[in-house]
Amino acid sequence: MPTITVSKQIKASPEAVFAVASDFAGAPGRIKGITKLEILTPGPVGAGTRFRETRVMFGKEATEEMTISAFDPPHSYELTAQSCGAAFHTIFRFTSDGGGTRMDCEFRTRAVSFFAKLFTPLAYLMKGMLRKCLNQDMEDIKKAAEGTPPNA
Repeated sequence: MPTITVSKQIKASPEAVFAVASDFAGAPGRIKGITKLEILTPGPVGAGTRFRETRVMFGKEATEEMTISAFDPPHSYELTAQSCGAAFHTIFRFTSDGGGTRMDCEFRTRAVSFFAKLFTPLAYLMKGMLRKCLNQDMEDIKKAAEGTPPNA
């Protein structure tokens, strides 16, 4: 299945960018594509935290349950999910770069079920749309970390 990598330069410290990117409860007001997010586990956000995210995909609302599988502030965090016979793994990295931060996102999918394996070629066709979605999410995080209004 495809791996998608997207990077963004942000004029803010890694600590500030990580804080914005890992504020999952505040994501619906900050990231245009997310319409709802519900934290499912009590306590502070960290490895093991689960949440349910709803966003518009292909013109329809889609809800996925995700788990934070690794959490290393302010350097990185990882998300995992299982849906439609596929396993999803997303890594966000935050690196100090020239007075700002380079934010990298790596999104990987792996077909688990026989049915999902049959649709692997379709996943490659959707790669551009997924890249566009990740890029928009990261642009929204950039605006929030740099203090730019969301609709600017």
